[in-house]
Amino acid sequence: MPTSPAPTTTRGAGSGGRRPILLDVAFLRLWTGATASGLATWALPFVLGLAVLDRTLGATDLGLLLAARTIGFLAAVPVAGVLADRHSRRKVVLWAGLASGAAAPVLAAGLDRSVPLMAAAAAVAGAGQGACRPAYQALTAEVVDAGRRQQANAAMTLAVRVTTLVGPSLAALLAVFLDTAALLVGIGLLWLVAAFVPGRGARPGVTGGAGGAGGAKDAPGTSFLADFGEGVREARRHPWFIAGLGALTAVIATGYSATGVALPLVSRDEYGTEVVLAGAMTAYTAGALAGALLIARWRPRSPGRAALAGLAAYGFAPLSLVLPVHPAVVMAAYAVAGVGIELFNVPWFTAAQREVAPDRLARVSSLDFLLSYGLAPLGLALIAPAIEAFGAAPVLVACAFTCFAAPAAAALVPSSRGFSHRPAAEPAEARATGATR
Repeated sequence: MPTSPAPTTTRGAGSGGRRPILLDVAFLRLWTGATASGLATWALPFVLGLAVLDRTLGATDLGLLLAARTIGFLAAVPVAGVLADRHSRRKVVLWAGLASGAAAPVLAAGLDRSVPLMAAAAAVAGAGQGACRPAYQALTAEVVDAGRRQQANAAMTLAVRVTTLVGPSLAALLAVFLDTAALLVGIGLLWLVAAFVPGRGARPGVTGGAGGAGGAKDAPGTSFLADFGEGVREARRHPWFIAGLGALTAVIATGYSATGVALPLVSRDEYGTEVVLAGAMTAYTAGALAGALLIARWRPRSPGRAALAGLAAYGFAPLSLVLPVHPAVVMAAYAVAGVGIELFNVPWFTAAQREVAPDRLARVSSLDFLLSYGLAPLGLALIAPAIEAFGAAPVLVACAFTCFAAPAAAALVPSSRGFSHRPAAEPAEARATGATR
Protein backbone atom coordinates (compact mmCIF):
# COMPACT_ATOMS: atom_id res chain seq x y z
CA MET A 1 0.00 0.00 0.00
CA PRO A 2 1.52 3.35 -1.02
CA THR A 3 2.58 5.76 1.65
CA SER A 4 1.14 9.26 1.36
CA PRO A 5 2.73 12.48 2.54
CA ALA A 6 1.95 14.07 5.87
CA PRO A 7 -1.17 16.22 6.07
CA THR A 8 -0.99 19.69 4.64
CA THR A 9 -2.09 22.76 6.51
CA THR A 10 -5.76 23.45 5.91
CA ARG A 11 -7.88 26.54 5.72
CA GLY A 12 -8.17 27.99 9.18
CA ALA A 13 -4.84 26.64 10.35
CA GLY A 14 -3.14 29.97 10.30
CA SER A 15 -5.59 31.53 12.72
CA GLY A 16 -5.81 28.58 15.03
CA GLY A 17 -2.49 27.75 16.61
CA ARG A 18 -3.10 26.09 19.95
CA ARG A 19 -5.86 28.37 21.19
CA PRO A 20 -9.23 26.81 22.11
CA ILE A 21 -10.98 25.47 19.06
CA LEU A 22 -14.22 27.37 19.76
CA LEU A 23 -12.31 30.67 19.48
CA ASP A 24 -11.67 29.91 15.81
CA VAL A 25 -14.41 31.81 13.97
CA ALA A 26 -14.52 29.44 10.98
CA PHE A 27 -14.96 26.42 13.21
CA LEU A 28 -17.39 28.23 15.52
CA ARG A 29 -19.67 28.92 12.56
CA LEU A 30 -19.44 25.30 11.47
CA TRP A 31 -20.06 24.09 15.03
CA THR A 32 -23.10 26.35 15.39
CA GLY A 33 -24.61 25.04 12.17
CA ALA A 34 -23.91 21.42 13.06
CA THR A 35 -25.39 21.95 16.54
CA ALA A 36 -28.55 23.44 15.03
CA SER A 37 -28.87 20.52 12.62
CA GLY A 38 -28.33 18.04 15.46
CA LEU A 39 -30.98 19.72 17.60
CA ALA A 40 -33.44 19.75 14.69
CA THR A 41 -32.72 16.09 13.92
CA TRP A 42 -33.31 15.07 17.53
CA ALA A 43 -36.37 17.30 17.97
CA LEU A 44 -38.46 15.99 15.06
CA PRO A 45 -39.38 12.55 16.48
CA PHE A 46 -39.91 14.06 19.93
CA VAL A 47 -42.28 16.75 18.63
CA LEU A 48 -44.14 14.21 16.51
CA GLY A 49 -44.47 12.13 19.67
CA LEU A 50 -46.12 15.14 21.32
CA ALA A 51 -48.59 15.15 18.43
CA VAL A 52 -49.54 11.58 19.37
CA LEU A 53 -50.13 12.70 22.96
CA ASP A 54 -52.47 15.50 21.90
CA ARG A 55 -54.20 13.11 19.45
CA THR A 56 -53.44 15.10 16.31
CA LEU A 57 -51.45 12.08 15.11
CA GLY A 58 -52.00 8.36 15.59
CA ALA A 59 -49.34 5.95 16.83
CA THR A 60 -49.40 4.04 13.52
CA ASP A 61 -49.04 7.32 11.64
CA LEU A 62 -46.04 8.21 13.80
CA GLY A 63 -44.36 4.94 12.85
CA LEU A 64 -45.04 5.66 9.16
CA LEU A 65 -43.55 9.15 9.40
CA LEU A 66 -40.42 7.95 11.20
CA ALA A 67 -40.00 5.18 8.64
CA ALA A 68 -40.32 7.74 5.82
CA ARG A 69 -37.70 9.90 7.49
CA THR A 70 -35.32 6.94 7.77
CA ILE A 71 -35.83 6.03 4.11
CA GLY A 72 -35.10 9.61 3.07
CA PHE A 73 -31.99 9.65 5.26
CA LEU A 74 -30.57 6.43 3.84
CA ALA A 75 -31.36 7.41 0.25
CA ALA A 76 -29.65 10.79 0.60
CA VAL A 77 -26.45 9.76 2.38
CA PRO A 78 -24.65 8.15 -0.60
CA VAL A 79 -25.91 10.80 -3.03
CA ALA A 80 -24.70 13.58 -0.74
CA GLY A 81 -21.33 11.89 -0.36
CA VAL A 82 -20.81 11.99 -4.12
CA LEU A 83 -22.11 15.55 -4.49
CA ALA A 84 -19.98 16.82 -1.60
CA ASP A 85 -16.87 15.43 -3.28
CA ARG A 86 -17.83 16.65 -6.76
CA HIS A 87 -18.89 20.13 -5.67
CA SER A 88 -18.67 22.52 -2.72
CA ARG A 89 -19.40 20.85 0.63
CA ARG A 90 -20.74 24.22 1.77
CA LYS A 91 -23.38 24.20 -0.98
CA VAL A 92 -24.43 20.67 -0.07
CA VAL A 93 -24.97 21.81 3.53
CA LEU A 94 -26.91 24.86 2.29
CA TRP A 95 -29.31 22.93 0.07
CA ALA A 96 -29.72 20.09 2.57
CA GLY A 97 -30.60 22.58 5.31
CA LEU A 98 -33.03 24.40 3.03
CA ALA A 99 -34.74 21.13 2.09
CA SER A 100 -35.23 20.10 5.71
CA GLY A 101 -36.24 23.64 6.63
CA ALA A 102 -38.90 23.68 3.92
CA ALA A 103 -40.21 20.27 4.98
CA ALA A 104 -40.96 21.39 8.55
CA PRO A 105 -43.87 23.76 7.80
CA VAL A 106 -45.29 21.19 5.38
CA LEU A 107 -45.32 18.71 8.25
CA ALA A 108 -47.11 21.31 10.34
CA ALA A 109 -49.67 21.94 7.58
CA GLY A 110 -50.41 18.21 7.28
CA LEU A 111 -51.14 17.70 10.98
CA ASP A 112 -54.63 16.22 11.42
CA ARG A 113 -55.21 16.69 7.68
CA SER A 114 -53.02 14.53 5.42
CA VAL A 115 -50.70 11.77 6.58
CA PRO A 116 -49.40 11.12 3.01
CA LEU A 117 -48.38 14.79 2.77
CA MET A 118 -46.63 14.51 6.12
CA ALA A 119 -44.89 11.30 5.04
CA ALA A 120 -43.55 13.00 1.91
CA ALA A 121 -42.33 15.93 4.00
CA ALA A 122 -40.75 13.56 6.54
CA ALA A 123 -38.86 11.83 3.71
CA VAL A 124 -37.55 15.20 2.50
CA ALA A 125 -36.56 16.14 6.06
CA GLY A 126 -34.72 12.83 6.42
CA ALA A 127 -32.98 13.40 3.10
CA GLY A 128 -31.74 16.79 4.32
CA GLN A 129 -30.49 15.22 7.53
CA GLY A 130 -28.71 12.47 5.62
CA ALA A 131 -27.14 14.90 3.18
CA CYS A 132 -25.72 17.04 5.99
CA ARG A 133 -23.82 14.20 7.67
CA PRO A 134 -21.01 13.50 5.17
CA ALA A 135 -20.81 17.15 4.13
CA TYR A 136 -20.30 18.39 7.70
CA GLN A 137 -17.74 15.66 8.28
CA ALA A 138 -15.75 16.75 5.26
CA LEU A 139 -16.15 20.46 6.06
CA THR A 140 -14.54 19.89 9.46
CA ALA A 141 -11.40 18.68 7.70
CA GLU A 142 -11.46 21.78 5.49
CA VAL A 143 -11.76 24.45 8.18
CA VAL A 144 -9.68 22.89 10.99
CA ASP A 145 -5.94 22.19 10.84
CA ALA A 146 -4.84 18.60 11.42
CA GLY A 147 -3.41 19.27 14.86
CA ARG A 148 -6.77 20.36 16.30
CA ARG A 149 -9.23 18.04 14.57
CA GLN A 150 -9.55 15.75 17.56
CA GLN A 151 -10.57 18.76 19.66
CA ALA A 152 -12.94 19.86 16.90
CA ASN A 153 -14.62 16.46 16.64
CA ALA A 154 -14.91 16.31 20.42
CA ALA A 155 -16.58 19.73 20.41
CA MET A 156 -19.01 18.52 17.75
CA THR A 157 -20.01 15.45 19.73
CA LEU A 158 -20.23 17.46 22.97
CA ALA A 159 -22.83 19.67 21.31
CA VAL A 160 -24.84 16.61 20.29
CA ARG A 161 -24.73 15.11 23.78
CA VAL A 162 -25.66 18.35 25.53
CA THR A 163 -28.57 18.75 23.14
CA THR A 164 -29.74 15.22 23.92
CA LEU A 165 -29.46 15.86 27.65
CA VAL A 166 -31.27 19.19 27.87
CA GLY A 167 -33.45 18.91 24.78
CA PRO A 168 -36.38 16.95 26.26
CA SER A 169 -36.82 19.42 29.10
CA LEU A 170 -36.60 22.38 26.72
CA ALA A 171 -39.11 20.88 24.29
CA ALA A 172 -41.50 20.01 27.10
CA LEU A 173 -41.24 23.57 28.40
CA LEU A 174 -41.92 25.06 24.96
CA ALA A 175 -44.88 22.71 24.50
CA VAL A 176 -46.58 24.47 27.43
CA PHE A 177 -46.69 27.70 25.40
CA LEU A 178 -46.67 26.47 21.77
CA ASP A 179 -48.71 23.87 19.90
CA THR A 180 -47.17 21.08 17.84
CA ALA A 181 -47.43 22.99 14.57
CA ALA A 182 -45.48 25.92 16.01
CA LEU A 183 -42.81 23.56 17.33
CA LEU A 184 -42.45 22.04 13.87
CA VAL A 185 -42.00 25.49 12.36
CA GLY A 186 -39.33 26.09 15.01
CA ILE A 187 -37.52 22.98 13.78
CA GLY A 188 -37.57 24.53 10.31
CA LEU A 189 -35.92 27.66 11.68
CA LEU A 190 -33.17 25.53 13.22
CA TRP A 191 -32.52 24.05 9.80
CA LEU A 192 -32.18 27.55 8.36
CA VAL A 193 -29.45 28.21 10.94
CA ALA A 194 -27.76 24.97 9.87
CA ALA A 195 -28.00 26.04 6.23
CA PHE A 196 -26.79 29.63 6.43
CA VAL A 197 -24.41 29.98 9.39
CA PRO A 198 -21.44 27.75 8.40
CA GLY A 199 -18.76 29.48 6.36
CA ARG A 200 -17.09 28.37 3.17
CA GLY A 201 -14.49 25.61 3.32
CA ALA A 202 -11.71 24.86 0.89
CA ARG A 203 -12.33 23.04 -2.37
CA PRO A 204 -12.40 19.21 -2.18
CA GLY A 205 -8.98 17.81 -2.84
CA VAL A 206 -6.92 20.76 -1.64
CA THR A 207 -6.96 20.05 2.07
CA GLY A 208 -6.43 17.48 4.53
CA GLY A 209 -5.93 13.84 4.85
CA ALA A 210 -2.73 11.93 4.64
CA GLY A 211 -4.37 9.84 2.01
CA GLY A 212 -4.77 12.83 -0.23
CA ALA A 213 -2.13 11.72 -2.68
CA GLY A 214 -3.22 8.16 -2.58
CA GLY A 215 -5.28 8.02 -5.73
CA ALA A 216 -5.93 9.67 -9.02
CA LYS A 217 -8.67 12.21 -9.50
CA ASP A 218 -12.03 10.89 -10.63
CA ALA A 219 -12.66 11.29 -14.32
CA PRO A 220 -15.00 14.19 -15.13
CA GLY A 221 -18.52 13.29 -16.19
CA THR A 222 -18.53 9.88 -14.52
CA SER A 223 -21.81 8.41 -13.30
CA PHE A 224 -23.03 8.49 -9.74
CA LEU A 225 -22.39 4.75 -9.34
CA ALA A 226 -18.86 5.10 -10.68
CA ASP A 227 -18.14 7.98 -8.32
CA PHE A 228 -19.58 6.14 -5.34
CA GLY A 229 -17.55 3.09 -6.36
CA GLU A 230 -14.42 5.24 -6.18
CA GLY A 231 -15.38 6.07 -2.61
CA VAL A 232 -15.77 2.38 -1.81
CA ARG A 233 -12.36 1.67 -3.33
CA GLU A 234 -10.86 4.49 -1.29
CA ALA A 235 -12.35 2.95 1.86
CA ARG A 236 -10.86 -0.42 0.93
CA ARG A 237 -7.41 1.19 0.75
CA HIS A 238 -7.62 1.50 4.55
CA PRO A 239 -7.97 -1.92 6.22
CA TRP A 240 -8.38 -0.25 9.62
CA PHE A 241 -11.45 1.58 8.29
CA ILE A 242 -13.10 -1.55 6.91
CA ALA A 243 -12.41 -3.45 10.14
CA GLY A 244 -13.60 -0.59 12.36
CA LEU A 245 -16.73 -0.01 10.30
CA GLY A 246 -17.57 -3.70 10.51
CA ALA A 247 -17.19 -3.57 14.29
CA LEU A 248 -19.25 -0.37 14.59
CA THR A 249 -22.02 -1.79 12.41
CA ALA A 250 -22.14 -4.99 14.48
CA VAL A 251 -22.33 -3.06 17.76
CA ILE A 252 -25.10 -0.75 16.55
CA ALA A 253 -27.11 -3.53 14.91
CA THR A 254 -26.97 -5.71 18.03
CA GLY A 255 -26.08 -3.74 21.16
CA TYR A 256 -27.97 -0.54 20.36
CA SER A 257 -30.95 -2.46 19.05
CA ALA A 258 -31.08 -4.91 21.95
CA THR A 259 -31.02 -2.22 24.58
CA GLY A 260 -33.46 -0.09 22.60
CA VAL A 261 -35.99 -2.91 22.75
CA ALA A 262 -35.02 -4.65 26.00
CA LEU A 263 -34.31 -1.70 28.28
CA PRO A 264 -37.93 -0.45 28.36
CA LEU A 265 -39.17 -4.02 28.90
CA VAL A 266 -36.70 -4.72 31.71
CA SER A 267 -37.43 -1.37 33.32
CA ARG A 268 -41.15 -2.16 33.34
CA ASP A 269 -41.15 -5.90 34.08
CA GLU A 270 -38.14 -6.35 36.37
CA TYR A 271 -38.11 -3.05 38.22
CA GLY A 272 -41.73 -1.93 37.86
CA THR A 273 -40.77 1.69 37.16
CA GLU A 274 -39.69 3.92 34.31
CA VAL A 275 -36.94 5.34 36.53
CA VAL A 276 -34.45 2.70 35.38
CA LEU A 277 -35.14 3.53 31.72
CA ALA A 278 -34.77 7.27 32.27
CA GLY A 279 -31.76 6.84 34.57
CA ALA A 280 -29.92 4.53 32.19
CA MET A 281 -30.39 6.84 29.21
CA THR A 282 -29.36 9.87 31.25
CA ALA A 283 -26.29 7.99 32.53
CA TYR A 284 -25.39 7.05 28.95
CA THR A 285 -25.54 10.67 27.81
CA ALA A 286 -23.60 11.87 30.86
CA GLY A 287 -20.96 9.21 30.20
CA ALA A 288 -20.71 10.30 26.58
CA LEU A 289 -20.17 13.89 27.69
CA ALA A 290 -17.37 12.75 29.99
CA GLY A 291 -15.87 10.65 27.21
CA ALA A 292 -15.87 13.55 24.76
CA LEU A 293 -14.18 15.82 27.31
CA LEU A 294 -11.56 13.15 28.00
CA ILE A 295 -10.72 12.34 24.38
CA ALA A 296 -10.46 16.03 23.45
CA ARG A 297 -7.08 16.03 25.25
CA TRP A 298 -6.04 12.40 25.70
CA ARG A 299 -3.61 10.91 23.16
CA PRO A 300 -3.31 7.17 23.90
CA ARG A 301 -0.24 5.22 22.79
CA SER A 302 -2.34 3.07 20.43
CA PRO A 303 -5.27 5.33 19.52
CA GLY A 304 -7.04 2.84 17.28
CA ARG A 305 -7.00 0.00 19.76
CA ALA A 306 -8.01 2.33 22.58
CA ALA A 307 -10.93 3.50 20.45
CA LEU A 308 -12.00 -0.07 19.68
CA ALA A 309 -11.79 -0.92 23.39
CA GLY A 310 -14.14 2.02 23.99
CA LEU A 311 -16.53 0.69 21.36
CA ALA A 312 -16.47 -2.75 23.00
CA ALA A 313 -17.49 -1.14 26.30
CA TYR A 314 -21.01 -0.86 24.89
CA GLY A 315 -21.32 -4.57 25.60
CA PHE A 316 -21.73 -3.78 29.30
CA ALA A 317 -25.09 -2.16 28.54
CA PRO A 318 -26.93 -5.30 27.31
CA LEU A 319 -24.96 -7.41 29.80
CA SER A 320 -26.31 -5.38 32.72
CA LEU A 321 -29.87 -6.32 31.72
CA VAL A 322 -29.34 -10.09 31.79
CA LEU A 323 -29.63 -10.62 35.55
CA PRO A 324 -31.72 -8.78 38.18
CA VAL A 325 -29.18 -6.35 39.61
CA HIS A 326 -29.50 -3.11 41.52
CA PRO A 327 -30.64 -0.23 39.26
CA ALA A 328 -27.39 1.57 40.03
CA VAL A 329 -25.50 -1.25 38.29
CA VAL A 330 -27.55 -0.77 35.13
CA MET A 331 -26.98 2.97 35.19
CA ALA A 332 -23.25 2.52 35.79
CA ALA A 333 -23.04 0.11 32.85
CA TYR A 334 -24.74 2.63 30.59
CA ALA A 335 -22.41 5.38 31.81
CA VAL A 336 -19.41 3.21 30.90
CA ALA A 337 -20.97 2.53 27.49
CA GLY A 338 -21.41 6.28 26.97
CA VAL A 339 -17.78 7.03 27.84
CA GLY A 340 -16.65 4.26 25.53
CA ILE A 341 -18.68 5.32 22.52
CA GLU A 342 -17.06 8.75 22.47
CA LEU A 343 -13.61 7.27 23.04
CA PHE A 344 -14.35 5.56 19.72
CA ASN A 345 -16.28 8.23 17.81
CA VAL A 346 -13.85 11.12 18.11
CA PRO A 347 -10.63 9.26 17.09
CA TRP A 348 -12.62 7.47 14.37
CA PHE A 349 -13.79 10.70 12.73
CA THR A 350 -10.39 12.30 13.21
CA ALA A 351 -8.59 9.37 11.61
CA ALA A 352 -10.88 9.43 8.58
CA GLN A 353 -10.22 13.15 8.12
CA ARG A 354 -6.47 12.49 8.38
CA GLU A 355 -6.07 9.33 6.34
CA VAL A 356 -8.71 9.40 3.61
CA ALA A 357 -8.04 11.19 0.33
CA PRO A 358 -9.57 14.68 0.78
CA ASP A 359 -11.48 14.57 -2.52
CA ARG A 360 -13.14 11.29 -1.43
CA LEU A 361 -13.69 11.99 2.25
CA ALA A 362 -17.40 12.76 1.93
CA ARG A 363 -18.03 9.50 0.04
CA VAL A 364 -16.14 7.43 2.59
CA SER A 365 -18.02 9.20 5.40
CA SER A 366 -21.30 8.49 3.63
CA LEU A 367 -20.38 4.80 3.52
CA ASP A 368 -19.77 4.95 7.27
CA PHE A 369 -23.19 6.50 7.99
CA LEU A 370 -24.97 4.32 5.43
CA LEU A 371 -23.84 1.04 6.98
CA SER A 372 -23.77 1.94 10.66
CA TYR A 373 -27.12 3.75 10.64
CA GLY A 374 -28.66 1.77 7.79
CA LEU A 375 -28.51 -1.60 9.51
CA ALA A 376 -29.87 -0.29 12.82
CA PRO A 377 -33.54 -0.57 11.73
CA LEU A 378 -32.89 -4.14 10.62
CA GLY A 379 -31.48 -4.93 14.05
CA LEU A 380 -34.49 -3.37 15.74
CA ALA A 381 -36.83 -5.37 13.51
CA LEU A 382 -35.11 -8.68 14.33
CA ILE A 383 -34.41 -8.22 18.04
CA ALA A 384 -38.03 -8.11 19.20
CA PRO A 385 -39.01 -11.42 17.49
CA ALA A 386 -35.78 -12.98 18.78
CA ILE A 387 -36.64 -11.98 22.36
CA GLU A 388 -40.14 -13.43 21.95
CA ALA A 389 -38.75 -16.68 20.54
CA PHE A 390 -35.75 -17.27 22.82
CA GLY A 391 -36.28 -14.96 25.79
CA ALA A 392 -34.51 -11.74 26.70
CA ALA A 393 -31.51 -13.24 28.53
CA PRO A 394 -30.06 -15.36 25.68
CA VAL A 395 -30.55 -12.55 23.17
CA LEU A 396 -28.90 -10.01 25.46
CA VAL A 397 -25.96 -12.33 26.13
CA ALA A 398 -25.50 -12.88 22.39
CA CYS A 399 -25.63 -9.14 21.75
CA ALA A 400 -23.14 -8.41 24.55
CA PHE A 401 -20.79 -11.07 23.16
CA THR A 402 -21.02 -9.47 19.70
CA CYS A 403 -20.25 -6.04 21.17
CA PHE A 404 -17.12 -7.42 22.83
CA ALA A 405 -16.00 -9.72 20.01
CA ALA A 406 -16.44 -7.48 16.95
CA PRO A 407 -14.09 -4.67 18.12
CA ALA A 408 -11.62 -7.29 19.40
CA ALA A 409 -11.55 -8.88 15.94
CA ALA A 410 -11.10 -5.45 14.32
CA ALA A 411 -8.16 -4.74 16.64
CA LEU A 412 -6.32 -7.73 15.13
CA VAL A 413 -5.91 -5.82 11.86
CA PRO A 414 -2.38 -4.35 12.11
CA SER A 415 -3.31 -0.87 10.89
CA SER A 416 -6.08 -0.68 13.50
CA ARG A 417 -3.49 0.05 16.16
CA GLY A 418 -3.24 3.69 15.09
CA PHE A 419 -6.17 3.92 12.66
CA SER A 420 -3.50 4.48 10.02
CA HIS A 421 -1.79 2.59 7.23
CA ARG A 422 1.46 3.68 8.94
CA PRO A 423 1.07 1.52 12.08
CA ALA A 424 4.49 2.38 13.43
CA ALA A 425 4.14 6.11 12.85
CA GLU A 426 3.22 8.65 15.44
CA PRO A 427 -0.31 10.00 14.87
CA ALA A 428 -0.47 13.16 12.77
CA GLU A 429 -2.19 15.12 15.54
CA ALA A 430 0.67 14.40 17.92
CA ARG A 431 3.23 15.51 15.35
CA ALA A 432 1.33 18.71 14.67
CA THR A 433 0.78 19.67 18.30
CA GLY A 434 3.83 18.19 19.99
CA ALA A 435 1.65 15.95 22.16
CA THR A 436 3.35 12.91 23.66
CA ARG A 437 2.05 9.39 23.17
